Amino acid sequence: MSATLLKLYPQNLELKKILQVVQALKDGGVVIYPTDTVYGLGCDIHNQKAVERVCQIKGIKPGKIDLSFICYDLSHISEYANVNTAAFKVMKKALPGPFTFILPSSHNVPRILNTPKKTVGIRIPDNSIPRTIVKELGNPIITTSIKDEDEVIEYSTDPELIYEKFKNKVDFVIDGGYGNNVASTVVDCTQDGFEVIRQGLGEIEQYI
Repeated sequence: MSATLLKLYPQNLELKKILQVVQALKDGGVVIYPTDTVYGLGCDIHNQKAVERVCQIKGIKPGKIDLSFICYDLSHISEYANVNTAAFKVMKKALPGPFTFILPSSHNVPRILNTPKKTVGIRIPDNSIPRTIVKELGNPIITTSIKDEDEVIEYSTDPELIYEKFKNKVDFVIDGGYGNNVASTVVDCTQDGFEVIRQGLGEIEQYI
């Protein structure tokens, strides 16, 4: 059964459509959605079979994949990550925004992912679509970027082309307009200080 292609406008969200996506996630669905950077692939963090589906789509073993969580706001984060004062101050200024913060995981994460992950990536994208989904779901969603096999274009940006590629693998593809082709900046906060391990769209220096 083909995925549903759902058009949503970040500036004028239709709650009815958001709730359709939320119900699919609760039922173990896998969804593709826009962020403030590239399009993402994700599911409810509490559904183990859905997490396995995400890993299968990415072609990676569940224990090996580096997955991030999309949270609605900073209040969510302490449930899944241990955040020191310096990191919290920077995240408070930088988020919502195009960053993935790598933090020491709380005891909840290994239980959720069924693998002894010591770190977790946290995202709060500056896009109302994924954040409203998370808010209505009541907990974060796992997220991973949609990559393209094209050697020139690393990330797919056209939601209709994304739909054609993934329509038999996922349950919903949300068309929120053209995506960016630059991923988030990944910042490691597990040691003292802030180490950029992937420079993407965000400039973390302006918040430190």
